[in-house]
Amino acid sequence: MKTRKRNGTGVSERFLRRKSTSNNRKRRETDERRSHSAQKEIDAKTLWKHVEDVIAPQLRLPVIDRVVYMHLLRHSRLEGKRRLRFSIPWLAHNINLSTCPTREAVRRLAACGVLRLVERSKQGHVAEVRLPEEVRGVRVRARAAARAREAARKADPSNIEEVDFVKTLELRRSIHARERGRCFYCLRRVAPRLECLDHVVPRARVGCNSYRNLVSACMECNAQKGERPAEEYLRWLFREHRLGAAELRGRFEALEMLAAGKLRPMLPSLGGEGSRED
Repeated sequence: MKTRKRNGTGVSERFLRRKSTSNNRKRRETDERRSHSAQKEIDAKTLWKHVEDVIAPQLRLPVIDRVVYMHLLRHSRLEGKRRLRFSIPWLAHNINLSTCPTREAVRRLAACGVLRLVERSKQGHVAEVRLPEEVRGVRVRARAAARAREAARKADPSNIEEVDFVKTLELRRSIHARERGRCFYCLRRVAPRLECLDHVVPRARVGCNSYRNLVSACMECNAQKGERPAEEYLRWLFREHRLGAAELRGRFEALEMLAAGKLRPMLPSLGGEGSRED
């Protein structure tokens, strides 16, 4: 009886080990297929263009940060891995730099949202390397730029520079529509009944009613900004931790685009007048 029991137990253990090995093999094969599929979806040429044409100029990355970012992308996303375990000496050796500037570049990339440091220790780092379209601030600004180009295409360039956008209700609504329901300053969603127009250059400082000087804002930002210039108010929002560093840079870039006439609203039919907003 004892021998039979041991034999039965041995057969059961061998069966479980065999089953476990088979399951592990299937799991590895599934992971490899997924990694291979993810790798095929990423076009290295397009990725490089996005880094150079979108990420680098919008986040104002210095050369060292670009090199570090591209190297981490090469060893993570292009190999089908979302996360990468690496050490600063390994990274510095591969890109032929010393450890100090390499470590600072990793910190800057994490602050910009390009990397998400999951684990950090003296033994190494585990980071989630994000593609350009996965970086929050860049994605928002890319969509805003696309909307601005579409609005500029549809606008009538012959008379839009002379239009008083506070004159009619339809013209005021076109400024709100340009911002797509968000406050230009704090980027929060705003209910239509709480939207108001704000002058980037205050009327007290001879600000005009051109589309280049009007933005859609929430009532709170409109009241808090007062007669301050837009740049000064945006820096105040940053100091109050209501805007992040990337968002602050994005707002300054939006102000530059606005002043250059690149954020044109769609002109409605210039019909009847509505009541004037304050």
